[in-house]
Amino acid sequence: MNKLFKYYIDKLGCYLHHSAPMANIKSAIKRARQANRRNALKSSQRASARTSIKAFEKALDDKDIEAAGNEFKKTQKLMDKLANKKVLPKNHVARTKSRLNKKLKALKSN
Repeated sequence: MNKLFKYYIDKLGCYLHHSAPMANIKSAIKRARQANRRNALKSSQRASARTSIKAFEKALDDKDIEAAGNEFKKTQKLMDKLANKKVLPKNHVARTKSRLNKKLKALKSN
């Protein structure tokens, strides 16, 4: 690793997904730094959404209607937040919520 790359890892305090910025202009280096920070934040937010969906599906597998309903509400709220923050596309969120709601209704009808 070159010195510049190590400097940016130390300065950011997070892992850079790409090699050291190739730009020489200050603003371009800053944009690369911001993009890496934003990518790290959005990655963790997407992971929390996947975890929430897995918790909902586990409640479905256990056939616990009350727990599944609570998990659905939590998941729905989280997904809407992420759509408003533009972490996830709105259509993706709508489609996912629709599929989860369909599974919940199927469990309730049985």
